[in-house]
Amino acid sequence: MLIGAMLAGCAGQDLTITPEIGEVRTSEPAAGGPGGKDPATTGSPAAPAVEPPPRLTERLLPADLLVQVERTLTADEIARVRRVAGIDHVTPLSLAQVSVQNRVLTLAAVDVSQYRRFTQRRTARYQAAWDRVAGGELAVDPSVPRRLWEADDHLRLGNDRQAPRVHIGATVSQVPQVDAVLNPAWGQELGMPADNALLISTSTTEPRVVRPRVERVLRRLLGEKPSVQVQVLGQDRDLTAVQSAYLTGGSVALGSFTYRVLEDGRISPDPAWVAESIVTDEVPILGQVTCHRVVMPQLRAALAEIRRAGLAAKINVAQYGGCFNPRFMADAQSLSLHAFGIALDLNVPGNQRGTVGTIDRQVVSIFERWGFAWGGRWAWTDPMHFEMDRLVAAR
Repeated sequence: MLIGAMLAGCAGQDLTITPEIGEVRTSEPAAGGPGGKDPATTGSPAAPAVEPPPRLTERLLPADLLVQVERTLTADEIARVRRVAGIDHVTPLSLAQVSVQNRVLTLAAVDVSQYRRFTQRRTARYQAAWDRVAGGELAVDPSVPRRLWEADDHLRLGNDRQAPRVHIGATVSQVPQVDAVLNPAWGQELGMPADNALLISTSTTEPRVVRPRVERVLRRLLGEKPSVQVQVLGQDRDLTAVQSAYLTGGSVALGSFTYRVLEDGRISPDPAWVAESIVTDEVPILGQVTCHRVVMPQLRAALAEIRRAGLAAKINVAQYGGCFNPRFMADAQSLSLHAFGIALDLNVPGNQRGTVGTIDRQVVSIFERWGFAWGGRWAWTDPMHFEMDRLVAAR
């Protein structure tokens, strides 16, 4: 098989380097393509692969600025950014967010040879990890919790039950604000916008001085729309920057929005996106709820069926945990699907994370028939949680 041939000799390695880098781990990928199925018997395509990168010989670069726009940047636009005073090096990449068990992870499709230069020294020089990415596997940051992994070391990328499952080939530190990387062929497979982001190394010790220059150049080139986001990278999140949320990898079109980070773990989304996408409406059993407009028809239909089945009492209205809630996850700097308004929490006290939960399984079945995924089926369970998984036409 292509991946096995490309990675012969590096499978099965397990190397711990230093605590500040995290565990660098490679494991034997399952046979076949997305989902680990044998394409010879299932018809599933092989995982997209690109040429493996050469050994690293170029100098390493500090990851100072991260630029993201809402469309592909042209070669001329990238060249103009490279000429901005104070910029030393620019590398394009594709950037998007994917939902993984209610956590929104930032995913980058990268030219491995260039991207690795922005990572920490020992990470950049770990050839086996980057060979894995080129071969169609995923490299995840150690901050991505192991409880999000599926049992066979795969990560499902997207809020759709048919979303691709990508084998995790390495656990290695990424640049700030990036949770996982894969190759550009995977980026195309997932529908990620090509070259909508730039990693920038500056020639100054104060990247904040360069940021306004980059913003001015891009706004002259692109106008105010599509919006331009330029973040100063570092251990602490840049609270002064406008950031972008673009959820990919699923069949539910939600649109993208920009937001500012607040100091209390919440975000302030673009009011225009909220006005266009988020609605408050009456639904059976729960009464008034505030969610993304695409959720409402299926939520209303699911709750109506639950009531017709005589199961309304199984949902405690006083224990409803809400739907739209623009915030980060409680234990991380990644967005929750509640920030998109496509997830809701029911019967909260008796259905805490890591438990089997007490929610009625007939209620669960009805929600699943109406296109909702249930958090009780995750590796680290969240039985209060239901999220929109696929579009179902309301009858």
